[in-house]
Amino acid sequence: MNAPSPQELVELALRTSRSDDCVVIVRDSTRANLRWANNTLTTNGVMHDVTVTAVAFRDGAEGVATGSVTGSAASPEQVERIVSAADAAAGEAGPASDAAELVAGDAAAADWFDPSAKTSIDVYADFAPALGEAFGRATGEDRLLYGFVDHDVTTTYLGSSTGLRLRHVQPTGHWGCTAKPTDLSTSAWVGGATRDFTDVDVPSIESELARRLGWAERRVDLEAGRYDTVLPPTAVADLMIYAYWNAGARVAHEGQSVFSRRGGGTRLGERLSRRPVQMYSDPAYPGLEASPFVTALQSNNLESVFDNGIALTRTRWIEDGTLAALLQTRQSATMTDQPVTPYVDNLVVAVDGGSGDTDDVVAGVEDGLLVTCLWYIREVDPQTLLLTGLTRDGVYRVQNGEVTGAVTNFRFNESPVSLLDRFSHASATVPSFSREWGDYFPRTATPALRVPDFNMSTVSQAQ
Repeated sequence: MNAPSPQELVELALRTSRSDDCVVIVRDSTRANLRWANNTLTTNGVMHDVTVTAVAFRDGAEGVATGSVTGSAASPEQVERIVSAADAAAGEAGPASDAAELVAGDAAAADWFDPSAKTSIDVYADFAPALGEAFGRATGEDRLLYGFVDHDVTTTYLGSSTGLRLRHVQPTGHWGCTAKPTDLSTSAWVGGATRDFTDVDVPSIESELARRLGWAERRVDLEAGRYDTVLPPTAVADLMIYAYWNAGARVAHEGQSVFSRRGGGTRLGERLSRRPVQMYSDPAYPGLEASPFVTALQSNNLESVFDNGIALTRTRWIEDGTLAALLQTRQSATMTDQPVTPYVDNLVVAVDGGSGDTDDVVAGVEDGLLVTCLWYIREVDPQTLLLTGLTRDGVYRVQNGEVTGAVTNFRFNESPVSLLDRFSHASATVPSFSREWGDYFPRTATPALRVPDFNMSTVSQAQ
């Protein structure tokens, strides 16, 4: 027998629910990946997964209670178990603090009945042969290549007892490659995001890795301290994603975040940077296209299950250096008396007048550092959003605008919000990929930033 279609799973779940209302989100995903080590392809695979989320809403004397359950499901029996569990959870829950009227719909989206989009190993038809050629060159030049590529296509179907029927196809890909000399004395990494791998240039990746290993042939040990530091777009993405994830309006209003105003309320309208910094999300941004409607599997500081189906548009979080919006559910918007500005699954950071690329920013440094990427990022102080973490796979000494060698790895202590007011130069904004958070949030575009006093707090022994 043929498996039920995602649309049939949605309708079955809605019929099965015994709660007053129900929202159902079905995600039909296919994923293809390749992994390599020591200049040899080691694994490849294709996976298919269907997950169903049922969010049950039950009216009570004190308010509306919710229960949300997610699980893999491809059969009617599995769907019925998920819905039953969601109904039970709603029956046991207290009233939801984020309660709001559910979004209604009166007609299915034009593409609702279309089948799910798929990926396959064929997405690497051009990439894989080019990678094989790179293996040959690396072997001949005493380099070892390690890496991983992943491509996922997820089709989301959202239906509700109030009539919503929405569909979205999300292609997501990323690549990362590490190079080491055969004596394993150092390493270099480059990575990026893509929608379909047609824009991934393997020879350019290989050339950049070779350049960085060449820089590392000279090693300089430095002490901890504040350095004139260039952060490439990937490192800027590492930091700004974390700032975005901490921009919830409710916690700011309650005085628990860097966006809380001293004395009460939020910092909306306050200037965060003296420079013309723009930070925004746009589900239609070219190359970073994301879901145009809210798909919240559960309520949290950033999202509300009651908001499922709300249309998303371009939202400016920081405009000309001023905090213009926070992540608002309908409940927090009522609390803060601000417009509803929900979470969007991409982020763009730009600086008016930013130009050139990372190399151009490096060219202006008289004595400083070039960082490759950051990792193991953790929060130290939510009130200032002070973060700590480590550098990885290459920190380089810059003298008179040129890279002159590799230096020690460091632990850093910095706040991304503070950096927005302290950087001195910015490149043009380009698509980027966060080494730390890219698996969860791959759709970013950021500039390289030069920070005159970036705090390398201690020397790290990490290699």
